[in-house]
Amino acid sequence: MTEPFRYLLRVRYGECDAQMVVFNARYAEYVDIAVNELMRAMWGDYTDLVKRDIDLHVVRYEIDWRAPARFDEVLSVAVQCEHVGRTSFRFACTFSRHGEDEILATAKIVYVVFRPSTGEKQAVPPELRAQLEAGAPGQLVDHAGVLLAAKDRA
Repeated sequence: MTEPFRYLLRVRYGECDAQMVVFNARYAEYVDIAVNELMRAMWGDYTDLVKRDIDLHVVRYEIDWRAPARFDEVLSVAVQCEHVGRTSFRFACTFSRHGEDEILATAKIVYVVFRPSTGEKQAVPPELRAQLEAGAPGQLVDHAGVLLAAKDRA
């Protein structure tokens, strides 16, 4: 299996709850940001998809928590396309502390491809299918969207 695309973020104080761990709803935000950075790595500017009359709707999101993430920790979110169907695809996300193996949480998010001009779902275009299947293996992006060098992949 190839090394996944990974996104790094630092937990900010305002993202924590009264128990001083990341508030559960924040994980949906983290998944959205990490997946969007993977999409940027695969497709470039998202608006380019929309200009081609292609857009995406989230139709399912699930998460399983295993251990808490805390203020000021640097988290790594590994993202891979797990399945491409006829009109939809699913990403799997794995959260860990950067540089550590313990899994803090896992999430899955499913998108349906639709045509903005008609509002109807459409088949995953062949070029998107190929890019989803290839992914962006080994790329590591930080919170600012900066692609980090291989030496920073510890």
